[in-house]
Order: sequence, then structure tokens, then C-alpha cells
Amino acid sequence: MGSLRLTVCSAVLAVAALTPAAHAADGGGSVSVTPSSPAPGAEVALRVSGCSGKTATAASAAFVADARLTGSGGTLAGETRVRSSIRPGPYEVKVTCADFQVKGTVDVAVGGSSARPGGSASASPVAPVQAGGGGTARLAAADAREAGPGTGHAVTGLVLAGVAAVAVVIRGRRRNRGTG
Repeated sequence: MGSLRLTVCSAVLAVAALTPAAHAADGGGSVSVTPSSPAPGAEVALRVSGCSGKTATAASAAFVADARLTGSGGTLAGETRVRSSIRPGPYEVKVTCADFQVKGTVDVAVGGSSARPGGSASASPVAPVQAGGGGTARLAAADAREAGPGTGHAVTGLVLAGVAAVAVVIRGRRRNRGTG
């Protein structure tokens, strides 16, 4: 599997290096963020038009994590969360499509419903959970099976094997004393 990854990565790098610079420039698409002025910690929905592929990635310093956008027909959509510790103001959003980049902005507002009085922690997660969905769940399970047991499992197994060996020896000695 390692050589397959290396081959795919090499092919992607070769295509990226040979792609004309005109495709790397802004392709005339548009990015919309809903709500347009989210508060820190708020969830936002992203929509981009003009992408020819079925997936794209939206990145911004305002986001907790990059948003994965999916769709078809040139319109892709996805969701992410605004960092709860971010300062209000405009932040650039870069959406990387299959054939170009689309740029937009998100204007983080002051306060809002995500601000908690007294500094208490948020009741909902503020970062995306690394979990599979749909067909990717099978891939995540396969990766976990390939990893095998860790150090903790090995130590526990050795301790249990040692306890079993001691129990067999003690039981064997008790039987020998009783018969001899």
C-alpha cells in the first residue's frame, strides 16, 4: 500500500507542476458564508460555485479546521466552525477546487450567542471529530485492524501469561505433595 501512495502522490505532484499557471489563478467562482457575520464559536455553512470537481477544501485562519465541500454541477457545500478564541474582523477564505482557487471572506462579529457568561465551557464540541461517514467508515476500521495491538495490550498479555504460569506451577506442587 505504501508504494501505491507514493505513486499517486508522485502523479499528483507531476500534474500540479505541469498545470499551466492560468488554472491556478482565481477562476471566477464565488464563495458564500452563512451566516455572513458569525460570532466566534459559531457554525458556518459554506457554498462555492464555479468548481468543476465534486469536492473542494475551504481553508481560513478563522476556522477550527478546513471544511470539506462536496456537491455536483459546479456548486459545492460544506460546514465548519469558527474558532472560539478568534478576534472579530474579516478573514480570507480560500477554496481549493479541482482546477483553480476561489477566494472569499468571512467577517467574524463581536460576541453573539456563542459567548458564555462567567467563562464556562461550551456544552458542544468546538472541534470536528475525526470519524468516518458512509464508505470511509470501512477504511477507518481497516486501518485500525492493520495497526494491531499496542504496548498496553502486550504488557497486559504478558502479565496474564505470567499469572497463569505461576498458577499452574503452584497447583502442580500441591498435587505432588498430596500424592507423594
